Amino acid sequence: MRNADRVTAVLLLAFSVAFAAGALKHYKWWGDDGPGPAFLPFWLGLLMTALALALLAKNLRRKDPGEAWLPRGEGLRHMLVVLGASVAFVALLKVTGMVLGTALFLAGLLRYLGRHRWWVCAAVAAGAAGCNWLVFAHWLRLPLPEGLLWIF
Repeated sequence: MRNADRVTAVLLLAFSVAFAAGALKHYKWWGDDGPGPAFLPFWLGLLMTALALALLAKNLRRKDPGEAWLPRGEGLRHMLVVLGASVAFVALLKVTGMVLGTALFLAGLLRYLGRHRWWVCAAVAAGAAGCNWLVFAHWLRLPLPEGLLWIF
């Protein structure tokens, strides 16, 4: 696991630096009325860089090899379920729409992986999908993908 963490840290570090540099290269840092479109991506890139450096430093200091990189048994099954659900979510986005798709995705994962009661899954999924709509569609006025039922 230690080698996988090192590789992940180096890849995250390279991506983070490129992300922050790309924000400054392609977008304006500051405008007449305040922060420009590069402001948030640049700071997120710096935060990701710091986290990647912390992960790399932690793993360079470790002596034990750690666990196996690829999970086995139930861990592998959980990983494949999340991967499959994510692929299905993206593939069905034009059918379900963003809000309904998010709710179904979360409810399914909470029920299958977390083994929570249906009412808990429904409440968490509805709350998260509602917050998703509230922030992106209502406040930021970003168009979310609509499904066949014209639900955002």
